Amino acid sequence: MKKGFLLPLGIVFALAIQAKEKDAPLAEDSVALSYNIHEVVIVGVKGGKDLTVQPVSATQLFGQMIAESNIYNLKDLNGFIPNFFMPEYGSKLTSPVYVRGIGSRINAPSVGLYVDGIPYFDRSSFDFHLQNIERIEVLRGPQGTLYGRNTMGGIINVYTQSPFRSKGSTMQFSAGSHGNYKAAASHIGNIGGRFGYSLSGSYNKTGGYIKNEYNGENADAMDVATGRIRLGWNIRPQLTAYLTSAYEYSDQQAYPYGIYDAERNTVDKVDYNAPSYYRRHLSNNGLTVEYAAPSFRLGSQTSFQYFDGKQGIDQDFTPNDALFVTFTHRQQMVSHETNIQSVGKKKYDWQFGVFAFRQNYSQTNDIEYRAFSDSLKVTSVTTPTTGFALYHQSTLNDLFFEGLSATVGVRYDREKITMENRTKTFSKSGVEENQSPVTGRDVYHQVTPKFSLQYNFTADRLAYLSATKGYKAGGFNTTAEEEKDRVFKPEHSWSYEAGAKGVFFDGRLHADASLFYIDWTDQQITQRRASEQGFKLRNAGKSASKGLEISASVFPSKALGLHVDYGYTHAVFKDYVYNESAGIDYSGNFLSLVPRNTVSVAADYTVPVNREWLDRIKLNARYSGLGKLYWDDKNEAVQDYYSQVNATVSFIRKGVSVEVWAKNLTNEKYVTYYFEMGKNRFGQPSKPFSFGVDMTISI
Repeated sequence: MKKGFLLPLGIVFALAIQAKEKDAPLAEDSVALSYNIHEVVIVGVKGGKDLTVQPVSATQLFGQMIAESNIYNLKDLNGFIPNFFMPEYGSKLTSPVYVRGIGSRINAPSVGLYVDGIPYFDRSSFDFHLQNIERIEVLRGPQGTLYGRNTMGGIINVYTQSPFRSKGSTMQFSAGSHGNYKAAASHIGNIGGRFGYSLSGSYNKTGGYIKNEYNGENADAMDVATGRIRLGWNIRPQLTAYLTSAYEYSDQQAYPYGIYDAERNTVDKVDYNAPSYYRRHLSNNGLTVEYAAPSFRLGSQTSFQYFDGKQGIDQDFTPNDALFVTFTHRQQMVSHETNIQSVGKKKYDWQFGVFAFRQNYSQTNDIEYRAFSDSLKVTSVTTPTTGFALYHQSTLNDLFFEGLSATVGVRYDREKITMENRTKTFSKSGVEENQSPVTGRDVYHQVTPKFSLQYNFTADRLAYLSATKGYKAGGFNTTAEEEKDRVFKPEHSWSYEAGAKGVFFDGRLHADASLFYIDWTDQQITQRRASEQGFKLRNAGKSASKGLEISASVFPSKALGLHVDYGYTHAVFKDYVYNESAGIDYSGNFLSLVPRNTVSVAADYTVPVNREWLDRIKLNARYSGLGKLYWDDKNEAVQDYYSQVNATVSFIRKGVSVEVWAKNLTNEKYVTYYFEMGKNRFGQPSKPFSFGVDMTISI
């Protein structure tokens, strides 16, 4: 390991060791102030503790920061979260998420997502509009012991505002360049503190940024309508129930792809004849019941997720009427989890849980070979999946001496997947071929342990070491052209982490840092199919990822906050023979879609005005950067490091806020997505400089 890589480890533990010493006194002309960046009590993981005292690398964003930073969806978190990357695919159909180099381009996500505890399993449900958000947490590293299925990279937890912690009505209106408009309203209240309710709705219109030269219209316009209801009932002092239901409809002009120029790393103008689109209905619903006894807490959650999407795509992306694909897919997923855990500060903390789900998924591919044979190939696939899991985690506190804790966790997962593929080929004369159904069935079993040691120097300063096994289930290439490509195996990893975090100088400094090393086998890799149309998954031999994460928030005064987040990832294939017969070996290459660096530097400053018509002005500016990253496993297509500068100025008077914002102030140009189709390379260009005004009225 290089000395440069070891340096941050010294910083990590230097901060931790400092915790044993009394902080240096402030200068005589300073005022001893306590700064706390937490806006609410944080209950992040199922351990039921504040994330700041958990042995895990995590980032938390709260409601005010989310609003001021114009974060409308999870893709807007790029740059905010160390070693987090969510590329702009071109539609809501899929949203690849990469954390510490672990991610997936086309199949089930490798990073988990929960909204108010409701699991989002499918890649087509990750891109949704955020509204009434209380906080977002991103936990980096495998979380399989407690969260299970496909959480090798980490977990994203999104929490909406609770009707028992918030109250009032809010209206928001936004107008921006490029035809961007938004209207949203919400009302939160409770009756006698026993029955709470939260209602919200929004309409978002995006005029589009990228013109299709063929018809002169923007290729990426979008309309989105959302609605959410959350009800809470304090049935008894110890018994509480929540019912949540959310719906989103999106109608999106999609896939603004042009020919990619590798030498200049640019994308030519979008120019194709058949307008492309993606339309989706998305519904997420959950019932949570919690019983809090003096010595334990018992929780139960049942959820139902549904989406129905339809895609139309000019597959050749040229003015020629050559190839058009219509893709429809539908998911219906029911899950249930019951968890019981100890509460209060004890020598021994414990928890047990059981989780089960059933997911029905179906898709249909209609491929029109317009320029070749005027034929239509229709492939219909169903892949129902069921799963069951048991998990347990124990923590011994004050082990051997005060402040030292040891945690051991284990989870057993069992998952069964079946597949049926029916293919028909049509021509002008009718059905030419009706292939026999292709079927498959597989069952996966896995035990995922976790070990960690944690030492608390003080109540808010700690250092930790952890080792966790990660796991992602295998599956079927449902449209495989060759039988040998029909099945791909599970992938496994071991993740090792060392870190420290703490609060220093009377709350003026919040800092955390971590080092990680991930060793994984049978990584699921995306490859093009033999026909060059579409993609498949296969397993590489071995891969490794190592890196570091550093975050710090400094508060020189109550008016000024400075924030720095940095992540470095070095992820390579250790053993990956792409094609043995052709002698193509990618061993030693960097993994694709993994930024080497993620950088965020931000400052916010509040100017008190205290006039009748204005209370204060808040200034917020952020520099964020990503790269270098490779788009393909060959490491031929590359996006060098690029950056953006965003800024906002907010004028605040009691319940009224007017915010003037600007994104990509330097009009930085880069590529947001890349892929190969046949002999052509395609890319999606970045969004240009944009600006707008938001008005929020709270009553």
